[in-house]
Amino acid sequence: MPAILKSVNLTKRFPGVIANEDVNFELEQGEVHCLFGENGAGKSTLSSCLFGFYHPEEGHIEFDGKPVRFRSPRDAIHMGIGMVHQHFVLVADFTVLANIIVGTHEQGWRLGLPEARARIEKLCAEYGIELELDAYVRDLAVGQQQWVEILKALYLEARVLILDEPTAVLTPAESERLFRIVDHMCKLGLSIILISHKIAEVMQADRVTVLRKGKVVDTVRPADVTPQELTRMMVGRDVELRVARDTAETRATDTVSVLIVEGLSYRDGLGKTALDDINLTIGEGEILGLAGVSGNGQKELFEALSGVLIPQVGRITLTGEEIKGLPSRHYMDRGVGLVPDDRFREGLIPEFNIRENMILGWQRHDDYTNGIFLDHKHIGTVADGLIDEFQIVAPSGATPVNHLSGGNAQKVILAREFVHSNKLLLANQPTRGLDLGVIEYVYKQIIAKRDEGYAVLLASEELEDLLNLSDRIAVISSGRITGIVDPDTTTIEEIGLLMAGSTDGVAA
Repeated sequence: MPAILKSVNLTKRFPGVIANEDVNFELEQGEVHCLFGENGAGKSTLSSCLFGFYHPEEGHIEFDGKPVRFRSPRDAIHMGIGMVHQHFVLVADFTVLANIIVGTHEQGWRLGLPEARARIEKLCAEYGIELELDAYVRDLAVGQQQWVEILKALYLEARVLILDEPTAVLTPAESERLFRIVDHMCKLGLSIILISHKIAEVMQADRVTVLRKGKVVDTVRPADVTPQELTRMMVGRDVELRVARDTAETRATDTVSVLIVEGLSYRDGLGKTALDDINLTIGEGEILGLAGVSGNGQKELFEALSGVLIPQVGRITLTGEEIKGLPSRHYMDRGVGLVPDDRFREGLIPEFNIRENMILGWQRHDDYTNGIFLDHKHIGTVADGLIDEFQIVAPSGATPVNHLSGGNAQKVILAREFVHSNKLLLANQPTRGLDLGVIEYVYKQIIAKRDEGYAVLLASEELEDLLNLSDRIAVISSGRITGIVDPDTTTIEEIGLLMAGSTDGVAA
């Protein structure tokens, strides 16, 4: 098949970093072509060049066999290239319909809403997408917001669609549905560039281009390689995602309880019940997994356990001290660390550099101050040591975190929270959007903290993560714990039923 989009000897540099070096890439008509590589390998940079967001210093881009130069994403969109970013670009207070059509009309004063609605409804029917066009984006689940982004690209008559980590925020069922629709899109003539870290998704592509340190390692067909071979091409070594964990028979039953949650209930400002009679206990040296579809109370539970919000009912006891209602500063001082589910919105200040983010929340602590001023020399020494220890790839500690890949940004949060907490680690989606090499690293860090005696609450939408790491798994649905199961004896299907609200699961 002829290439609809290609890069020829493309090189893109940033200060101190060569993000893409002499990259040759071809997307054929009607194919799913996966870009596969570690965080920081250059996948998103290449996609951003193909979408006109970045301009390469060397090489060029061809579309339909002709050299093109995109001055901005607008040029790429007009050419027929759409992109769905990992972090959505939507207006929360606009409706679905408004988000899709905003900025798409260049002439005239009339928006033409009836015509736009008819076109969008036709697209929904054609691709099997279910969305309420008059719903506000703020009221949509994360998975539904992604469909808004995809619909906007289709509305703009995209011939090429770039999907950057499209399943990072989707449940397994939503991911399967997405790939069915992607397959249908290709049959109708669209060409898809897929960026993914999940090997099961990578193996569904027609072709895979592996990037490492900004260079193309190879382009292969999944039928010709094994998942292990692809992973080795990506990382340069074998990756081991299995971790050592005691069996149910050998696990201690008399561990000291670090966290006890009793009857915790919370209603948000609109009166909606987000947490409903939560009861949990986590002991020293124990990982309690939390499984559930996104938006079922996980975020509120983590915020309650870190003092960010105060539940109206219930008790939170940390090492014998009741702490519900105390400020979040008290939780931090008592050894609670929080890895939030959205690293850039809640875990970091993107414009701050690595060193500044390493002490975020602790900037007034005596360890980092000299009188009323920050001790920048000491902060730099501590941060640079953590950069080495956590293998953060960056030109220096003075690099703003918004210049880092997702995996390296996540390591900044892990370094800060692991260093400053000493009793309870709250890890909400710690491997979301990360490549296999970084996931392996995060696994080892969490296990190391468990072995030091930490109590760990680990939430993940990747059930394999929970089965692999957890000593017990609690399942949450509509703000309620529907069951607590033993990972040694339960199945993904049983956990799925509990996630759907069934209470027929087997308690651990």
